[in-house]
Amino acid sequence: MAPRRPAGGGAFPKNTVEPSVTRQTEEGALYAALDLGTNSCRMLIARPRGSQFQVVDSFSKPVQLGLGLEASGRLSRSSMARTIHALQVCRRKLEQHNVKSMRLVATEACRRARNSRDFMRNIRRETGLPLEVIDAEEEARLAVISCAPLVSHKTETLLVVDIGGGSTELVWIDLEDVEPRERPRAIMRLSDGFGNPQPGGARVVDWISVPLGVATLRDMFADVEDDQGRFALMSWYFEELLADFAPYADGSPDEGFQIIGTSGTVTTVAASHLNLRRYDRNKVDGLTMSTEQIDRVIHSYLALGPDGRRMDPRIGRERHALIMSGAAILQTLMRVWPTNKLSVADRGLREGLLYAQMVRDGVLRPEGLNGVA
Repeated sequence: MAPRRPAGGGAFPKNTVEPSVTRQTEEGALYAALDLGTNSCRMLIARPRGSQFQVVDSFSKPVQLGLGLEASGRLSRSSMARTIHALQVCRRKLEQHNVKSMRLVATEACRRARNSRDFMRNIRRETGLPLEVIDAEEEARLAVISCAPLVSHKTETLLVVDIGGGSTELVWIDLEDVEPRERPRAIMRLSDGFGNPQPGGARVVDWISVPLGVATLRDMFADVEDDQGRFALMSWYFEELLADFAPYADGSPDEGFQIIGTSGTVTTVAASHLNLRRYDRNKVDGLTMSTEQIDRVIHSYLALGPDGRRMDPRIGRERHALIMSGAAILQTLMRVWPTNKLSVADRGLREGLLYAQMVRDGVLRPEGLNGVA
């Protein structure tokens, strides 16, 4: 299970199904983005608005597609059946809104499963949806461009971390040669690929896809009964797989360094830090947390134990079984690259898919990105 790199080189933490807040539609083409991950099936339907987009409808359900994949190497019948049901709901929403422009993708579980090709054919037969399996580089690239609005003008070195259900993508980007106010736009231009940097543009120093996410890491150490011992083992094992990542040995730069974390783990930790009993994206997306604040939340999770985490409304009944594996990944990254803060992004693959489609069609202008001063 080795991390991958190019040749030569959720996230909404809801309890069950993300409520579909369907807004009154206006004139203008709608776009859709669907992310079928190892744990969840999530979709956004949106229309372009200036340099951003307005969400018209959304859907999210924890289908647990990768349940048992670590042991068998195959997607189970029950997992595939749950996923097909969720995709049928998505198809009805796409038809209801008459969406013509869409990108529907599957990630790590479908990349790894031996019966993935048969499953894709079954999806097409049962739902008619043009779902495609994307590679790890494209997944990383889409996560990066979704975070472009959160890039600070002061950032010279950027690390984007996307903790998924089945894999974790890390992308290390050099922005030193980019004019400060151009840095968010330079990140958006990476949608064309990591391997062809433009003069004066963002340069990807290295990227890696570690085939461990919140679901796969949890499953790997499920037989360890001691809660704190399991957490320590997950953290140690994840760090072992970072050894081939070029910036690993160098640590974080002295200044101008920004880490952006995008995942349900990161947003759940942020919501717990804010003591939100009801999740509020407006309070979480763009929040800056210190390493001390992150550690305090993670230590509180450990103190609660499995039963306490199950009942904690800040975590939610669907995420409680996954939060400690995600927290082990997050705490490891903050220790490996010692920095005093993390930028929280409630955005990810779906948002990246929407941005890429809209920029391609010329209906969303990256020139409108302002970033963070």
